[in-house]
Amino acid sequence: MPGAAATIRHELIGLTGVIERNVYLIKRYIWWDVAFFIWTVANTLTIVFIAKGVPSLSQVEVNRLTTVLLIGGVIWAYLGIIFEIVTETVAWERWEGTIEYTFMAPLARPVHLFGMGLFSIVYGVIRAVLLFGVVALFFDLNLPNADYGAALVVLMVASISFIGIGMMTAVLPLISPEKGTQLGFVAQGLLLVVSGVYYPISVLPEWMQWISKISPATYALDAARKSILHGVGVTSLWGDIWPLLLIGLVAVPLGLEVFRRGERHAKRHGKLKRSG
Repeated sequence: MPGAAATIRHELIGLTGVIERNVYLIKRYIWWDVAFFIWTVANTLTIVFIAKGVPSLSQVEVNRLTTVLLIGGVIWAYLGIIFEIVTETVAWERWEGTIEYTFMAPLARPVHLFGMGLFSIVYGVIRAVLLFGVVALFFDLNLPNADYGAALVVLMVASISFIGIGMMTAVLPLISPEKGTQLGFVAQGLLLVVSGVYYPISVLPEWMQWISKISPATYALDAARKSILHGVGVTSLWGDIWPLLLIGLVAVPLGLEVFRRGERHAKRHGKLKRSG
């Protein structure tokens, strides 16, 4: 047992180190993060202002559509930042010139990847709260029944699935240093199309609706809108939460295995250090 305790302590120290290093990276590039946040605000406003420009809607309908689009934009920005941070695990190491040191460090790969995931959740929540607050200042929203606690619980559950999917796409820069990171953003865009971020799933062709059933963002958005628009509590959101749990239970182990195979392939073919 002492040996097991020492191992757990060692891995926890490593997990903390991964999170701490990402905090330092954010501090180092803070003005870039500010710039990208401003871009996210502008992009979200571009979408939400669509509600103001739709003709023949009553004020009540305009407010509802505004809220629906705002929730979609903020939730997608949150899930997207988790996806991006985990996906760019390898890219960041290459940019910093530390990829070989990190991959040779006495740190279990699951601990490394989960450290990236935990950091992305904390960073994503802070960013999403700020985004919602800033964009909401531009609109006269009235959400007296909103259950933000339930929405936060749903986001935490959905984060597990996105971390797993991010692990799978994180392998792309390993096996393709030239275009792997870009392919990760292609995967993110495909999820955006089928998940009902800015429109109901029902408007999609039937075959795309079937694909939407395996996207965790579909259930996260549906549950978040119910909790914020109608005040639906966590217990009543089980119909959206259990698919998220199921997808997470499949995505995380699969993501770890895909990354393990990709890492082994990169080391065997000398692609670990290559940047192009």
